[in-house]
Amino acid sequence: MSQKARNYFPYVLLFAIIFFVGIWYVKWNPYYHKAFLAAAKHSIGDSIISGKAAAPPAPSLTAAWNYTFAYFKSVWQAVILGLLLGSLVQVLLPKTWIPKLFGHANFKTTALAGFVGIPSMMCTCCSAPVVVGLRQRKASVGAALAYWLGNPVLNPATIIFMGFVLSWKFALLRIIAGALMVFGIGYFANRLITNEEVSEDFMSDELKDEEQGKLFIRWVKALLPLIRDTIPAYFIVVVILGAVRAWLFPAIGTAWANSLLVMIGLAIAGTLFIIPTAGEIPIVQSLMAFGLGVGPGVALLMTLPAVSLPSLLMVKRVFPAKVLLFVAGSVTLVGILSGAVAMLVF
Repeated sequence: MSQKARNYFPYVLLFAIIFFVGIWYVKWNPYYHKAFLAAAKHSIGDSIISGKAAAPPAPSLTAAWNYTFAYFKSVWQAVILGLLLGSLVQVLLPKTWIPKLFGHANFKTTALAGFVGIPSMMCTCCSAPVVVGLRQRKASVGAALAYWLGNPVLNPATIIFMGFVLSWKFALLRIIAGALMVFGIGYFANRLITNEEVSEDFMSDELKDEEQGKLFIRWVKALLPLIRDTIPAYFIVVVILGAVRAWLFPAIGTAWANSLLVMIGLAIAGTLFIIPTAGEIPIVQSLMAFGLGVGPGVALLMTLPAVSLPSLLMVKRVFPAKVLLFVAGSVTLVGILSGAVAMLVF
């Protein structure tokens, strides 16, 4: 049966139902109730890095296990949803849709993908399988990156929490700097590569043939490689980062509270470290309560949610290495510049 003759409506409807029900259950409904908590208590919980203490625990197996358990307890539902959507986008949607919507290397397409990512409100690790699925369906580098970064950086729930917990000036800065990060990185990443560097080697033979096999078989063939290529490295690096988080986020004395060196160091640490969605808010709230300055605090607010070492590893198969290095470097730079601006205007 040709693609024109196939009735895609049931498949698209099924994808839409899974997407909206999944996002409502995992994100929209919990965050709706969490917003009232943030408004009433000006807090959304303790820092996942250090709890109520000034600094994280010393590196150890216990520190690794405690962080890994706390992290996955917070994100496991979103991880499952990300794997489900990342595989289903490859088998339920017509194969021409993603190239038409997100396949062009221009700013319009990048902006569209970034805005599409905002309602999903996932962290970059949970949305990484979806990004892989989009790239499997020939989304451009810039569009895939804008979708990926738009999820956590311009997450409307996180911005609302931030306004209630930290202040609305922090929320406004997050919106402005976040928009520059999401759309700027996506746009310039497209300029960074040539047509010859856009390889389709990561596309499996099964997925290149739209008509091959029954729906369930094709879904399994999309899901299993997605799990294999993302989850093991994800888990291992979370354990390692959880163990050594005291080295990344040491206690900062008041003499260094607004140091440029500290701001650079925390921007790099924030780019590498992994947190659940909105986890940057209690982290920064706790660190600032113990004396961290506004500049380093804002640098963390921008870098912690944007990317992490695990999320970069999860998508490395579908992006050129220099693009991922550009993304990590740009996130760090935006964090540093945002912190510098905050020191001047706050």
